[in-house]
Amino acid sequence: MSHITATPSVRRVAVVGAGTIGASWAALFLARGLEVVVSDPAPDAETQTRARVAEAWPVLEKLGRIVRGASPDALRFEPDLDAALAGVDFVQENAPEREDFKTALFARMDAALPAHAIVASSSSGLIMSRLQSQCSHPERYVIGHPFNPPHLIPLVEVVGGNQTSPDAIERAIAFYRSLGKHPIRLNKEVPGHIANRLQAALWREAIHLAAENVASVADIDAAVSQGPGLRWALFGPHMTFNLGGGAGGLSHFMDHLLGPVQTWWADLGAPEVTPELRRQLIDGVNAEAGGRSLAELAAQRDSQLTALLKALER
Repeated sequence: MSHITATPSVRRVAVVGAGTIGASWAALFLARGLEVVVSDPAPDAETQTRARVAEAWPVLEKLGRIVRGASPDALRFEPDLDAALAGVDFVQENAPEREDFKTALFARMDAALPAHAIVASSSSGLIMSRLQSQCSHPERYVIGHPFNPPHLIPLVEVVGGNQTSPDAIERAIAFYRSLGKHPIRLNKEVPGHIANRLQAALWREAIHLAAENVASVADIDAAVSQGPGLRWALFGPHMTFNLGGGAGGLSHFMDHLLGPVQTWWADLGAPEVTPELRRQLIDGVNAEAGGRSLAELAAQRDSQLTALLKALER
């Protein structure tokens, strides 16, 4: 087991919203030896959360992410939000992705939280400047957007709103780094942050290629997973092309290939997802699954992710 501890100033964490993302965060926080309280008003939220944490625990053990003495049984569930927030140092919010809902939720949380607490939202694309607009202490609110599942994928995108203090951003980044995450700091707010915008751009072209019957959905997916996706697990697009330029690096690559790439940009599609195209994509991914259930696919993903992360750590 690992012996890294979380930042001393953060000992008690509240996870607000106990869906797939919230439960994954809870598992990671528990594994790092933190006091964790989860709050969600749904009737089956506690049962679902404990089940998801139990599913994540063996993977966290295999990765060596669990500190001595940590246990999934230490999770405390508190459906009453005000009670859950009492005395916490950090909040990871995972409520429905609706601006009006989160804005009202933040204002409610703001009144119940200790003065020193930081609030991070897992929002995949909303703008913090709007979400913090009704808070009395907007300086402590940041986006802390993970990638699913948060207990495995290292990335966390951190960005503040126009009223967020630099100190809150630095404290959030330090906290995530202490958990073994890889936080990146955005210099400005954009809808969808960075990684989701990159994903959206790739998916848009993948949909266009399917709509144009260039290849099957499965083969389009394989064109990523069996090709550039393997390189992207190691380096991002800029560094990948830097290596692709040989001894001259990115400069040589741009001298020789930027022109052709720009002609491809001009030819990229902007598909309209009609009901027919939607059905084509769904049928295509079901065919690609080959009868495997979503649970089986998720288990395969997590097993292979674990192996990949262990290999990268070596």
